[in-house]
Amino acid sequence: MEKRESGQTEEVGNSGVFVGTYIHSLDPKKRLTIPADWREMVGVPRRLLVLPGVNDKCLCVYPFREMPHRMDKLRKLSIADTKGRQLARTLASRSDQPAWDSQGRIRIKDDLLVHAGIENQVVLAGTFDGFELWNPDEWNKINGTVDPKQLGDAARYVGF
Repeated sequence: MEKRESGQTEEVGNSGVFVGTYIHSLDPKKRLTIPADWREMVGVPRRLLVLPGVNDKCLCVYPFREMPHRMDKLRKLSIADTKGRQLARTLASRSDQPAWDSQGRIRIKDDLLVHAGIENQVVLAGTFDGFELWNPDEWNKINGTVDPKQLGDAARYVGF
């Protein structure tokens, strides 16, 4: 069952952005339906990369078109860069490229679902260039504690 919480999908330039929040349930086979408007933005080939959250207990989902600049940074790492190589190794070994079915559902690996604490309900939260998957309780914890001053500081930090 799809429940739209907020926001509208808008076009920015020639590239859509992932905005808004949805609440979905995993089906009995642990498949997750991606919202139709987000499926359209993934484009062709319809491929996603699901990564474990690094600082948060969530899953980060990106369409493959978003990955070249991120992958370029990892490819340029020195073989002697211990921290960078550990990040690359950990993310690559724990990530997944789930296949789509004809209804726009993906099956996320069990270990990724465990990482995010996702059992049945899933919050899908847009992040402009992708989206995140959250356990609703975790989402409510982090989303309910946003300090406007810290948000302003973060906006200045990234130059937004």
